[in-house]
Amino acid sequence: MSSEWALSVMDAAPYMTMSVVMPDGSAYGIPLSLARVDESTFYFHGALEGDKLEAIKVHPKVCLSAVTKCKPIVGPKDGSFTLEYNSAIAFGIAEIVGEIDEKIKGLRAICERFLPHHMDSFDLAIARSLRRTVVVRIKLLAPPTGKRKQYDSNGVEMKYQRME
Repeated sequence: MSSEWALSVMDAAPYMTMSVVMPDGSAYGIPLSLARVDESTFYFHGALEGDKLEAIKVHPKVCLSAVTKCKPIVGPKDGSFTLEYNSAIAFGIAEIVGEIDEKIKGLRAICERFLPHHMDSFDLAIARSLRRTVVVRIKLLAPPTGKRKQYDSNGVEMKYQRME
């Protein structure tokens, strides 16, 4: 699927999994609520310390993955057990944001995505918690890729970016 379609999957997913390499070389994946501000920039926030931050400091390359519309089904043509899904994957560089204006920009994007009806409380929340919140920017290295398995109303798998 196209990179635009993959971005739409990432935008629709309630969370994405960020995979990193820990300082000791082990793998670590964590579900996060990310917000996108343009074609290649995502933000997430969290506590001032933790495993994901330690990993990013040593190995800033990350992988983001998202899945939506995941539903087990019985294949309409052959009765096989399968799964319908939309998925996207992207690779990027994560960096802890140090500049206050960019931190607020990232937090605003997150709030607008997940709590748009509460933006009237945003400034108060920033005043209360900005100093104890870290914001991380992920800049994609290339456009994301996407895949799906989906059947049309006649039970035919929609391949090669065919839409119903």
